[in-house]
Amino acid sequence: MKFSDLLRMSGSNLLRRKLRTALTVLGVVIGTASIVVMISLGLGLQKSSLEQIEQYGGLTTINVNTWGNYNSDSSQEELRIDDGVVETISKIPHVEFASPILSTYVLLKQGVYEGSLTVQGMTQEALQNMDMKVGEGTLPEAGAPLSFFYGNQVITNFYNSKTNEGYWENSEAIDVDLMNQPVFVIFDTDAYYQSQNGGSGDGSKPTTPPKKYIIPTCGMLAGGTDEYSENSYSVYADIDALKAELKKIFKNKVIPGQPTTKSGKPYKELYYEQVYVRVDKMENVTEVQKTIQEMGYGANSNAEWMEQTQEQMKMIQLVLGGIGAVSLFVAAIGIANTMMMSIYERTKEIGIIKVLGCDLGNIRTMFLLEAGFIGFFGGLIGLILSGIISIVINMIAGSAAGGYYEGISYIPIWLVVISLAFAVLVGMVAGFFPALRAMKLSPLAAIRNE
Repeated sequence: MKFSDLLRMSGSNLLRRKLRTALTVLGVVIGTASIVVMISLGLGLQKSSLEQIEQYGGLTTINVNTWGNYNSDSSQEELRIDDGVVETISKIPHVEFASPILSTYVLLKQGVYEGSLTVQGMTQEALQNMDMKVGEGTLPEAGAPLSFFYGNQVITNFYNSKTNEGYWENSEAIDVDLMNQPVFVIFDTDAYYQSQNGGSGDGSKPTTPPKKYIIPTCGMLAGGTDEYSENSYSVYADIDALKAELKKIFKNKVIPGQPTTKSGKPYKELYYEQVYVRVDKMENVTEVQKTIQEMGYGANSNAEWMEQTQEQMKMIQLVLGGIGAVSLFVAAIGIANTMMMSIYERTKEIGIIKVLGCDLGNIRTMFLLEAGFIGFFGGLIGLILSGIISIVINMIAGSAAGGYYEGISYIPIWLVVISLAFAVLVGMVAGFFPALRAMKLSPLAAIRNE
């Protein structure tokens, strides 16, 4: 018997008992939809966690600092980060690049508005590989005079110096244009506040207000004031240009944030508080992190958080998937029951087929095809239903959280394919034993059956 004939006979047998077939398919629909929705919730939580981790520094970056040095031995020299340390870190296996971060605290003024910010000087390689989406202008260029690249939420740090009200007091946009209007920058903030409060630098005479500098804006990060990312509140500059500007402004003076000698004089070279390290693969982050910690420096990354999150998500997915699998197991019992009833009703038909010389394998295949059809159509409709449920869940969750959750339920393509294949497999497995019973029926007994 041809395979096409088996397909036709299986389909016609199912259509002959429409109500029973529909109810059996409904069981598979509910089972498939349950397991897909449950797994999609686990995947959605995992995806949301990964996106959140990505916003807070990525999965292949390490932040190196001196804060992790907990040596209690005061006789040991204090650990510092200089260009030599950065070069050593950059040569560690699996490190793509290491950029020192030179931070300086500044005060920005435009009209009646002012804001206190930290400028971070970094290398060109780091700035270009930090996945920052430029909204306006460009990133700081190498060899160019000092310019600032602002995060999209920097403006929320500004306030009206006359009323002391800013964005966080009234949630209204601040009338500051960092891109097109001049921005006055005060680097010596200590002298500025002392002069404003009538204080003195040495206790004998009033402090002279520091000089204001106009630092051009080279660009701004894409996004509005309500779109957060790792770099939203940051101000970036080319590290060489920032070094040159600071040395010129604080000539023969201590640059704020820099260590001093025992006599209070500045060092000739500049030291860094942090190093931004990019590793080639997420799997190698922990190894590089341990190597840096063995050097005595603090090193933190999202790798540990990521590992814990993945373990938790696996447990959640197993639990949710198990709950959904119960429904599919019940559906499998329904398929087996339907196929057994079909055998009892078609006993005479099976006997005639055997007497006519039909191969036993064809009888088995026919019943397996019927069970497979039930699994396929039940799985297909179940996937459509689970997609609708997923959309509804995301809409309700997004509305309840004010748009914070964009996808609490996530159904990837691989889950669709595996779910459909699994539904067909469950159907065929459920129909396997009824098919064996059909093969074992005695032809003469089957023909005499009424």
